[in-house]
Amino acid sequence: MTDFRSDTVTQPTPAMKQAMLEAPLGDDVFGDDPSVNRLQELGAQMLGFEAALFAPSGTQTNLIALMTHCQRGDEAIVGQMWHTYRWEAGGMAVLGSIQPQPLEHQPDGTIALADIEGAIKVDDPHFAKTRLVVMENTTGGKPLPLAYMRDVSALAQRHGLRTHIDGARLFNAAVALADGGDPVQKARELAQSYDSVSLCLSKGLGAPVGSLLLGSRDFIKQARRIRKMLGGGMRQAGMLAAAGIHALQHHVHRLAEDHANARLLADGLTMAASSHAKLKGRATAHAAQTNIVFLDVDADIADAFLRHLADNDVRVTGGYFRASERAMKRIRWVTHLDVNRADVERALQVVTDF
Repeated sequence: MTDFRSDTVTQPTPAMKQAMLEAPLGDDVFGDDPSVNRLQELGAQMLGFEAALFAPSGTQTNLIALMTHCQRGDEAIVGQMWHTYRWEAGGMAVLGSIQPQPLEHQPDGTIALADIEGAIKVDDPHFAKTRLVVMENTTGGKPLPLAYMRDVSALAQRHGLRTHIDGARLFNAAVALADGGDPVQKARELAQSYDSVSLCLSKGLGAPVGSLLLGSRDFIKQARRIRKMLGGGMRQAGMLAAAGIHALQHHVHRLAEDHANARLLADGLTMAASSHAKLKGRATAHAAQTNIVFLDVDADIADAFLRHLADNDVRVTGGYFRASERAMKRIRWVTHLDVNRADVERALQVVTDF
């Protein structure tokens, strides 16, 4: 079976498992798990922050960041499709009493700077107080450009606002933008001048569990208190942290392989959509910028197409939407550590057989 549902489905490599078995352990709630401490120091050093905090998930590191930056009744500016707004169970509102101000996206995934500035509330008792601007990089597989990230940061600073990046796939963005250069340096540049970043270890980097929140020492000190409040304190977490250390040391540069496989997949789906009888005129493949590919299929054949994929051991995800006055299903394919070139070629043959 080839699983394209998400890069969260990766299994630890043998080398990662060995690192986990050999990890020295302590009690992280007391701050004395050496493997957790090493992971936090490594992540902070790689991205140019003073400190970091290890937590079970990216959903939690994002929520910790939001609740550390904002007080009850404050407002966070987000994108309509940001995970912090749409895909994290409303945590900022339910648990943080933070009002989200969602804004529409441009076709390239960015939010117009004028829209961000226009959403900032004046200091008036009638309004929630705008406190935070949240970015997400990548978004829908698209890396937001470095110049844009800097413009958003500068805008927020002019208005005295704090900034957070949901960097679940930040290293995917960095690999794409580095274009053969050093992705770690590019990631540092993307994060520069932002107050906090969450970095997922269990997506493209291939660790089984965990995410890092990065920021200043004072910020992380307060964030640790929020993590405790949310039930995120872990004891002998060093076995999980060791997987994260291995991922940061060995799996960043190899993300380029996932991107190459995604481009191969996108090219093959484009050919299928333009030439095969059942799909011609009824499907559109989108170009891959990182490791995520989208294929839009007419609703009247989408379910049959998905059944065909499933019957041939190709796993994907999809959801309906309306485009040009007709219903479509957008099917998402994600390449990752456990998908190689042969897997992509076999999946494309399954599509051709349909």
